[in-house]
This record gives sequence, structure tokens and C-alpha cells, in this order.
Amino acid sequence: MSNENATYLFTSESVTEGHPDKLCDQVSDAILDAILAKEIELEKAGYISPSGKPADVSQVRCACETVATTGTVFVTGEIRTQAYVDVDTIVRDVVRSIGYDRAKYGFDCDTCGVINAIHSQSPDIAQGVDESWEAQHGEAADKEDETGAGDQGMVFGYACNETSTLMPMPIYLAHRLSERLTEVRKNGTLPFLRPDGKTQVSVRYVDGKPEAVEKVLISTQHDEGVEHDQLEAALIEHVINPVLAAEGLKAASDMDIYVNPTGRFVIGGPMGDTGLTGRKIIVDTYGGMGRHGGGAFSGKDCTKVDRSAAYAARWVAKNVVAAGLADRCEVQIAYAIGMARPVSIMVDTFGTEHVPVADIEKAVSEVFDLRPAAIIDALDLRRPIYRLTSNYGHFGRELPEFTWERRDKAEALRKACGLE
Repeated sequence: MSNENATYLFTSESVTEGHPDKLCDQVSDAILDAILAKEIELEKAGYISPSGKPADVSQVRCACETVATTGTVFVTGEIRTQAYVDVDTIVRDVVRSIGYDRAKYGFDCDTCGVINAIHSQSPDIAQGVDESWEAQHGEAADKEDETGAGDQGMVFGYACNETSTLMPMPIYLAHRLSERLTEVRKNGTLPFLRPDGKTQVSVRYVDGKPEAVEKVLISTQHDEGVEHDQLEAALIEHVINPVLAAEGLKAASDMDIYVNPTGRFVIGGPMGDTGLTGRKIIVDTYGGMGRHGGGAFSGKDCTKVDRSAAYAARWVAKNVVAAGLADRCEVQIAYAIGMARPVSIMVDTFGTEHVPVADIEKAVSEVFDLRPAAIIDALDLRRPIYRLTSNYGHFGRELPEFTWERRDKAEALRKACGLE
């Protein structure tokens, strides 16, 4: 924040997998995963296309966009692959797994229409990725210089020492509440819940440090006939209190809790609001605490630096904080389309650094290779892992698939800064 010596509230939100925008993110990422899995299978089998091209997962290009509205899922975008995937079946399986499997929910996996308008990637875009500017101009020093960025733009990564996963507390807690809301719906603890839902957490900060959870808001879709008092009591008992307890927090007696402020939330999902891939970019990242370059993630393959470099920026920032070099760290990386080497790299520690910022920047440049091909190799991004990222945040979830959450470079950063 701009004024660390102050008391203020900071609020972040999360949404459940049944939110219409998140439904679309999941469809886009499920299609990407299916393409990657099939291309890997074909490559292992030595498949050669009728045109003579061998299957090669590194040649997959995907920018898949989804729109969902009442009774319809529309899938479009630009894709290059030798694999065939059944888009209709993928869409219906995703919608079913979320829980939209009855007409009374306003959206039904078996009866909704699926429109497939996917087309091939532009060769003008492909050429700069397949052969970088450096390669075309004889300036490629190694193979990592031969793959260009899939687009221009900048990405940001952020980390802080407020939580165990080095995420800001408001978005971290909002995601845990959304996860729990889905869990108690699916395991039958609260069978009257429906898939759509949102959470919001306001944390009081004093001198830049989280002091208390002041406000919690949950809006959740529910069955007809559920009384508001019944819903509120159930969410406090089975969602709010367990999440706070798991984080070693207690619900303060003066904490404000808001449940379905409109009083009724029966109509939801794509029937209540049109969904679109990539419309929850702040939910996907840091809840507004860190800056955002503007590019969405879901449906994009790893040559798109909107996604892969944002993951790498988080990896860098998290390792800076994990190394004890700063309490907060934000990393910006900028790229030009078709060029392998970043246009710029910036590190901001907001005055919380424990070694000079210039030393941190120098250490980052020594320890991390932030060219697209190097990022893809280091983080092993050509795997079908992406639908897993599409709910509850792309960051702060320390799962085996989330390689950008590793703290494996912390010691190297410390040594580069001259620390033991």
C-alpha cells in the first residue's frame, strides 16, 4: 500500500466453481488439457500426420475462449494441434462435475446446447513463436533464444509473508471459504446449496500488517424454500468457523458476517448471469493486492506469456520472500511478441527489503532465466494440469502440479546476495 503507517481495510473476493465465469474458465482449461494429453499420447506413439508432420506437444498452440448463458455453451478461439478432442463431451463433463446436472438448477449438462466455433491459429502469430526475432536475425545464443513470446505485454508476480503460502491474507482466506463452500455442497453436509457462490473477506491492516478479519461475506445459490436464518447459521458453523480455525483464527465477536444480502439466491449460474473466460483475473491472482498486467490465463497454452510468465513472476517473487530478502515483493516482466528475451524486469519490495533492492534485482537476473522456453522447461508447463488451476486461485496452492509455488531458488538467491 502507499501508506504503510496507517490503519485500513483491504478486501478481496473469490468465487466457486459454479460461478458462470469460472465455469467458462474450466471449460477452456479442460479443452487445453485434453489437447495436451492427446498430443503427448500421439507423440509417444510416433504418430505422423497425413501431411507428414510428427506429433509434437511443443507445437501445440491454444487460445480457447468460452461463453456460457442460459441453456448454451459457446466455445471459440484459435488452436493448433494434430490431436482430435471431443469438445461437446468435454463441455458436458465439466458442467456435470461442477454440479449443474438438473434442469431445476437452470442449467443442465445433458440438455444444454454446445456450439463449437474453434479455428486455427494465425500463421502471423505462430511464426514469431516458432522462430524468435533473435533466431531470425542471427542473434540466438542457445535454444532458449529460439522461441519467441506469444504476445507483447507485461505480467506481475507478488508474494508477502502474511500467510504460510506467502499470499496476501484477504485473497487467501476468500479462496479457502470458496473451497469449503464447494466441499460442504458436494459431500452432502449442506445439500441445499447449489453450485454458484462468491465469498469476500475484509482484513484490517495496521502499519502494513494484517491485524484482524473484520468482515466476511458469502453469497451462495440455494434451493427453494431455504430460510435465510437457516442458511446463515449453517454457513457460520460449517464454512466460516472451520476455515478460520484451520488458519488458527477465531471469529471475533464484533466481526461482521453477511450472508446473501439480497435475501434470496435461487437463480444462479449461466441462467442468472452470462459467463466468460478470463473475467476473474483478480480472483485468479492476488485479490487486488498486487498489480496485474491485464492478461487472463485460462485456455492459453504455455507459449502465451500472459500465463507462463505470470507463473514465473510469482515463482520469482515467492522465492525472494522465502529467502528472507524482503517481506513483500512484486516482480514485473515485459515482453515483445516474437522475442525471446524480456524487454524489462523490475523488482519492487515496497520498502520491506532486508538487503539492497539492487542486490535483489541482480540476484534475480543471475538465478532465473525468464525467456519463454526456459520458463516452460523449468516449470514443466507442457502437461495437462490447467483445469486444476482454474478454481480457487492460480497462486498460493502448494500442490505438486503448481511448480511455480516451489521455494527451490531461495537458497540460490541468498547466496547471490552474499548471505549464508
